[in-house]
Amino acid sequence: MHKQIEITQPTTGYWHATFHNPPINLIDLDTINELSHLVDTLEQDVDVKVIVFHSLDPDFFLAHYDVLSDRERSASMPDGPTGMRPWLDVLARISRAPVVSIAAIRGRARGAGSEFALACDMRFASREKAVLGQFEVGVGAVPGGNPMARLAGLMGRGRALEVVLGADDFPGDLAERYGYVNRAVPDAELDTFVDAFARRIASFDRQSLAEAKRFVDEVSLPDDSLFPPALEQFYRSIARPGTMTRVTRLLESGLQTRSEIEFDLGRHVAAQAPKR
Repeated sequence: MHKQIEITQPTTGYWHATFHNPPINLIDLDTINELSHLVDTLEQDVDVKVIVFHSLDPDFFLAHYDVLSDRERSASMPDGPTGMRPWLDVLARISRAPVVSIAAIRGRARGAGSEFALACDMRFASREKAVLGQFEVGVGAVPGGNPMARLAGLMGRGRALEVVLGADDFPGDLAERYGYVNRAVPDAELDTFVDAFARRIASFDRQSLAEAKRFVDEVSLPDDSLFPPALEQFYRSIARPGTMTRVTRLLESGLQTRSEIEFDLGRHVAAQAPKR
């Protein structure tokens, strides 16, 4: 099986996780399994202090969930340690792990890719090359990982609704202005900036880092009970005829391939919506 996440350790206490799932870093069931095992390790390893997630593909951080994933296999996957379905379990656990998680976003992070970035403790984005968005409403679906709960806390109700209901793309500089990411960094400086920040954190005491993070979590993270209803609504919404029609039309036009559809998805979900 092709391993999608490569782990390196630049220095003591600092891990680097690189996504590589050609052609566009779709999140599929294997991605979720690998992330789940990685979170297991992060929860148990007493030496790791900080982990940085980035992509080998400069155009796609994590594109979105693979809409062609095997539904029977998905349904058969056991719930995670939180008692939630595997994807929700990964998101909840990475947020609460006693390790600092950083998403270094270069390329597109939409749908579930955006949900993963939002679940990380911090997000730093390429000013020129990062694109974030929740496009699901544009195809008639409800975002299943409940990014609504995280976005509202980060940027306020109005802007969260703009992101989710508008289903459009947010480039790095606008994502920074809205609070979608911590900051946007010039692309040529992104890797150096994130690496220096991660090394700084890795030089500190692990117990103090974990304890301080836990207190921030208590006043900032959505309750886990908010997530399963969103996933249930996602499954109901993707089964609607109109949603299936829109997704099929996008697939026929190049969705999930290295195509203009994926490079400019925010524009295309609006262009293919039925006119009234």
